[in-house]
This record gives sequence, C-alpha cells and structure tokens, in this order.
Amino acid sequence: MRPCLLLLIVVVAGVFGRAARAAPPVGEKLTPQYYSQTCPRAERIIAEVVQSKQMANPTTAAGVLRVFFHDCFVSGCDASVLVAPTSFEKSEQNAEINHSLPGDAFDAVVRAKLALELECPGVVSCADVLALATRALVTLTGGPRYPIPLGRKDSLSSSPTAPDKELPHSNFTVNELINMFGKKGFSVQELVALSGGHTLGFSHCKEFADRIYDFQGKPGSADPTMNPVLTKGLQVACNLFHKDPTIAAFNDVMTPGKFDNMYFVNLKRGLGLLSTDQELWTDKRTKPFVEIYASNATAFFDDFSRAMEKLSLYGVKTGANGEIRRRCDSYNNGPMPK
Repeated sequence: MRPCLLLLIVVVAGVFGRAARAAPPVGEKLTPQYYSQTCPRAERIIAEVVQSKQMANPTTAAGVLRVFFHDCFVSGCDASVLVAPTSFEKSEQNAEINHSLPGDAFDAVVRAKLALELECPGVVSCADVLALATRALVTLTGGPRYPIPLGRKDSLSSSPTAPDKELPHSNFTVNELINMFGKKGFSVQELVALSGGHTLGFSHCKEFADRIYDFQGKPGSADPTMNPVLTKGLQVACNLFHKDPTIAAFNDVMTPGKFDNMYFVNLKRGLGLLSTDQELWTDKRTKPFVEIYASNATAFFDDFSRAMEKLSLYGVKTGANGEIRRRCDSYNNGPMPK
C-alpha cells in the first residue's frame, strides 16, 4: 500500500432473517444493563466480531465510527443510516454525503447482528449494535472506554435528503460547524472533542483538493496554513483523483491506525487534512481546546468519552417509536433491499 493512500473497497453484504422471540418491554430510560437478562453476552459477541473484522481490515474502526456519527446526527441514533434503498424507496444511503461511507463498516455491523440473531434472535436492536461496535473499535485502537446506555429502538424511516442538510461538510467554516452542533445541543468544546475522532481514518482527495491545487480559486496555489511538506506529498498522492475518486489520504498522517491525541498535535504543525480540521487551530473559539488536547491526551479522552456518551443518546427511539429489526438493512415489514 502506498503511503497516505487507501482504496475504498465497498463490500455489499446481507444477513438472513429468522423467527424472533418477543423482545423485552422497553421503558423510556436507557441503561447499560438493558440486555443483562435477555442477551447477556451481547457486548462480548459484538466485540469479538468487530475485532476479527478490524484485524482483517484495519480501516474498519474508522469506518464504523464515521457511520455511527452519520447515523446519530441525522434523526438520532436509530440505525436509519443502515437501511438500504429498495426499488420502491430511497434511504439515507442515497444522500450524496453518504456515498463514501465504507462498506467494511456496514459489513461489520451486519456480521455482529447476525451473530446476535443466532444467540438471541429479535432482542438487540441494530442501533445498539452500532453503538456498541463503535465503542469496541475505539477501545481496540487505543481509545477510551465510555458508558453506553442501551435500549434504543431502530427507526421506521430513513430520509434520502436529510443527511446532506444535517451533516457537516468538509468545506464548512468554523462558524457553520459551531452553529450546526449548537442546534443539536453540543457545545464548542464537544465539537472539538468529537472532531478528534479524525485521528482515525481517511478522507478522499476531492474533499481537500482545493487546498492543495486551487486554493481560493487560484489554480496552482495551495493553502499556506498547510505544512508545505504535507502539501507536496498530497499533490503527488492525489494526482489522479479525477480519474480515480477512491484515492484518499489518512486524516492523521503520523499515527493513522491509532486512537490518540496526535490529530490535535498535527493541527498545531499545519498537518490538518481538511480545512474544517485546520481551522479549529486558527479560530479563537476552538483553539484553546486544541491546545489542551494536544498537550494532554487524558483530557481529550475524558472529554471525548463524555461527548460520545451524549451523542449516543441523541434522538434515540424507544417504545412504539421504533422496532428491533431482524435485518439491519431493512424494516421488518418492508421490502427487501435490491
């Protein structure tokens, strides 16, 4: 594999349904012990499946973390992003911003759900599977273990237009990021802490091409805030991105496969890949938190943990507002994906 390059291979995987036993009654309050009686090995099963997947495909952790964020920020943590489109109905996966979500991430959730259906069918929601899989992979790659209250239900709908409106784009200004996160109840500090998730994964060249080839509409110019060594490396690495849109670069060029605070250290060195990343260092509202997290990994882990727990509770569905899907890619009473 060439340095700073990855080819995103989309894996399409399915999971068969089977008869489900009645799920336990659901209250309005989520709890970490939700499955202690109905599926006590749920967390262990999910962790074993995603660990195996991560070992085979080291970018799985970043992909699942990204899918989790894309799910929660649009209508809440309800597995709506996992619903595949059919010949009759589109879903969140049709939104342009979701076209680059990695197939390995969906496959990891599908595999974990299948293993759970074999052990305790019809009990664990796909929304909880995604939340637990995300935490397991964050921890597996060196990150913190944070609380995950359980008992989410899966959505009964999935909008093909909402993601492009509700999710941050790679060219957003800090003002736009603060406003978007603020409308969803997240502070500036939580915005910066959650951005630290970019310590894992990669971004496609088209998402930052203007910074290295056409800065501020000037052909041949590059963003002067980017480290010149990184600029030259990316210009070479992304040279053919027009012909091959799957070409990408690691968000964290120093420790791309490890969950740590290097993302923030990199911002101070001009090694931020996306403009939305680098501007966290230059904006006076976000810079103080970058400073703290760059110098104190424990502070970052603590704040990231609190922000992830809060995110995992955003817009959750309970009771009659959702269901426990037998397959994560389709509603129980809907048509099968094409």
